[in-house]
Amino acid sequence: MERMELGGIHHVTAVTGDPPGNVAFYTDTLGLRLVKKTVNQDQTSVYHLFYADGTGSPGTDMTFFDWGFAGAHRPGAGMVSTTAFRVAGREALEWWKARFEERGVPHRGIQARDGRAVLPFADPEGQSLELVDDTASGGEGAAPGVPWEESPVDAGRGIRGLEGVTLSVRSLDPTSAVLTEALGFRSSGEHEEEGHRAVTFEVGPGGPGAEVRLVERPDLPLGRRVGTGGVHHVAFRAPDEEEHAAWRERLAGMGFGVTPVIDRFYFRSIYFREPGGVLFEIATDGPGFAVDEDPEHLGESLSLPSFLEPQREEIEANLTPITPPEGSAR
Repeated sequence: MERMELGGIHHVTAVTGDPPGNVAFYTDTLGLRLVKKTVNQDQTSVYHLFYADGTGSPGTDMTFFDWGFAGAHRPGAGMVSTTAFRVAGREALEWWKARFEERGVPHRGIQARDGRAVLPFADPEGQSLELVDDTASGGEGAAPGVPWEESPVDAGRGIRGLEGVTLSVRSLDPTSAVLTEALGFRSSGEHEEEGHRAVTFEVGPGGPGAEVRLVERPDLPLGRRVGTGGVHHVAFRAPDEEEHAAWRERLAGMGFGVTPVIDRFYFRSIYFREPGGVLFEIATDGPGFAVDEDPEHLGESLSLPSFLEPQREEIEANLTPITPPEGSAR
């Protein structure tokens, strides 16, 4: 096999305690498509919701576990502290700023970071998010997503996928070593973030869609539990099952406590926790969300992997139907 290389961010998985409100915000306010409504395979009494571009492309996915029982998230070191989405141009950010003000979405105004314009904001459960102008990048980055034709946000201003993630860690060095020595990332810049040292790393194509920012936060307690409004893990892209299996072999050989390959039906996954405390996943690009649904009707009904279909009646009985507030996109 030729040298392995991750293709960038695959998805980010966070936690919600309000599935209807979550659907309304991410589809109606942010204009993403609900591409899959399924259940947590390890806890089938709760939803697992997937939002993405028009076709559910890897690299555009923000997903949520329905874990209302977890309580509110407590930020700490060893966690994904911010998830960033990409949009095309400063004018798009100005439009989003006006949209957030009109809809009462808390934001911190358009700022500059590493030569790019950034609009930090929060979802209704306090999750830290950003919109980033991806046209100011030194490189093209990962291929942007495919606009959803039914999005309430026009394609020219819409979210084009995940830009990257920010990880808060007590010390930069252990996590930096994992990114560069184990996963093939390379350092692409250093800056200060609210008085703290921060380093940006990139992988694969580099630029938007392939970036991880580390912020050194020795002042924070170690995060011990992810609650509503927090991020559970970040996943990186492997192109196929052969390379995915090779990543598992490589990580195990380096002494990481990596899981066996897990069939998530829409992709294959392995998980390991890096020494700073953040849970990493490597996921395959395929087979994708259309494996069990018509691409025209993704996310419109409850999808279950084939191995859970025999339990459908019991599973559906334990779920509260999701009815987004009136006026939302779905």
